[in-house]
Amino acid sequence: MSESSPAVRDPGFLKWLIVMGLIEGTSTLVLGGAMLTKYVFIQSWGPMATSIAGNIHGILFIVYVLMLFVGWRRIPTSGGLLLAGLVGAVVPFGPFLVDIPLFRLLKGSSPGSSG
Repeated sequence: MSESSPAVRDPGFLKWLIVMGLIEGTSTLVLGGAMLTKYVFIQSWGPMATSIAGNIHGILFIVYVLMLFVGWRRIPTSGGLLLAGLVGAVVPFGPFLVDIPLFRLLKGSSPGSSG
């Protein structure tokens, strides 16, 4: 591995962080759809859909943020990537964008990769 790519101590956790980013980002989209249903389309069952999607999204958000902090030390990731992950966690499509450098970090840590 070259000096420009940091050593990944725990690629297994990095994979789970990437997967969690995909799940959390998808839950944001589902919540947005539920809110659209509540306020635009079907007002009768929209509140229930928003409540269910909101609760699930809230749990996934907390897990994702905790995993970002754990990953900061366990993988380790840079402070800038941690900050980007925290900002990305509250911005729609943010986790998908943060997964790009995480995936590159994982790809760079694979045996036989050229960096």
